[in-house]
This record gives sequence, C-alpha cells and structure tokens, in this order.
Amino acid sequence: MKKNQSGRLTEQHKKSKGVVGIFGDEAQKHDKEVYNTSKIAIMRLQSEFPALKFRYRKSLKKSEINEALQKIDKSLGQTLFVESSEIKPDGGIIEVQDDNGNWRVVLVSEAKHQGKDIENIKQGKLVGKNNDQITMVAGNAIERSHKNISEIANFMLAELHFPYILFLEGSNFLTCDINVKRPDGSNIKLIYNAGDLNRLDRLTAANYGMPINTNLCENKFVVCNNTTIMLQAASIYTQGDGGKWEDEDMIKIMIDVAKTSIKILSKDLFRQLTSTEV
Repeated sequence: MKKNQSGRLTEQHKKSKGVVGIFGDEAQKHDKEVYNTSKIAIMRLQSEFPALKFRYRKSLKKSEINEALQKIDKSLGQTLFVESSEIKPDGGIIEVQDDNGNWRVVLVSEAKHQGKDIENIKQGKLVGKNNDQITMVAGNAIERSHKNISEIANFMLAELHFPYILFLEGSNFLTCDINVKRPDGSNIKLIYNAGDLNRLDRLTAANYGMPINTNLCENKFVVCNNTTIMLQAASIYTQGDGGKWEDEDMIKIMIDVAKTSIKILSKDLFRQLTSTEV
C-alpha cells in the first residue's frame, strides 16, 4: 500500500472511530443480517432433523485447518505463523455430528455489500474526490472473501461437498441494467457490465465461472489430461437488480444448501437418520 493511501485510510479510520466508517453502515448491516439468519437456519434444521445434533460456531482456527490437511497428507498443513490465527465468516459455520462423533460442516455463509450508487443517486448525492461524479469507481474490498473461501476449501478438502454461500448486495453486483431516478426527476442508467462498476467477475473465480444464484454445494468432478479433479465451488447469490436481501429468502437458500450437505453426508449419518428425513 502506498504511503499516501495508508495515510488516508488511517485518517478515515480515526474520523469514523473504527472499521464501521471504512466499510460502511450498509455493509455492517448486511453482515449482521446473515449472522441472524444463520441462527434461524440452524433452529429450522434442528426442527426438521430432530435425530441429528447441530452446532454453530463463529470462527475456525487455522490450526484446525492444518490438522484437517495433515490427515489427508503429512506434507500439507505445516505452516502456521500465528497460533491464534482464525477465520470468521459473517454468517458463521454450522456443523452436524456424524455417527462417529465427528463434526462435519453443512453450511458456511458470508454476506458482502459493496456499491452505494443506487442510494447516492436517489439522494442526489455526488461522489468522487471532487464530489462531481454520479457513480463511484468500484473498490476491491470484496476480494477479501477469497481468503475465507480458500480456507474453508482447505478444511473440507476430504469432503464431497462445499456448502459455502456468498450473499452479495449493492450496485457493484448488478446482473441487469437498471434506471435510478434522481430527486430532480431525471433518470440515471446503471450499466450492469460496465468495467468501473461491476465486481462479479472478481468473485466468479471462486465458482470456476459456473452459474451464479445456483446451489453448487455438491462437488463437481472433471477430467483433465486423464486425471480426475474435484472442484469445490462457492454458491454465489446476488439480487442482480440492486435490491436488498430479505431474511426469509436468505434462509431458504441456506436450508437448501444445508440439506444438500446432509444428503451427501447421509451414509455417515445413517444410524441417526430415518429414510424419510433426507
């Protein structure tokens, strides 16, 4: 990071009294919503699968990830510089206990809000360094999501499923053109595939360019050079038109992905499940 950029962030950090000012109220609200919906999702799973035992946790230690990797191959999971290092997906991690007493991940969720162009236009607010722009060039903060996705993928490398959901919200994640009205009655058209606005292409590396708004929980196997490769793809969901996620819509997706996980794990949950529960 350049020195002047670092200085600006430091000054902004001081003025806003912490990270809330840097990442924005909407982003913080969106993160909190996915945390709350995760808690509801686990209660519904417990209700639908009373024979199974679920648990929720906010974080996953790097040491646990390394331990899981070493069980696959001793050459993996050897590097750890900070013993307390951990990841904290916004919506936390939901696990189920299998017949052998092991905890298996069935749902991981994260929410990201980026792009306030719609709100700014509706308010007639100009942006940019000189407050003379209608839209703001999209930032790269969303790319922090890749770290958590990669770490969970490492932790679940021995599994046949990858129940990672990324809920996106904001004008940087449009999938169609939209018209936004300014206070003076004029309309501003936001072009969804404009390079300075859209950031979806920064995230589709996490699902190998497969369709968004799709449950990709079950791992995909592809053959390349006579070798079979397992792909762990994040399930990326966005409203597409700049709308906000409703809690019930998020919960519905969470339950769908979690039930896919349980179905794939069913052979290891056999003693607890009845044939009609999955």
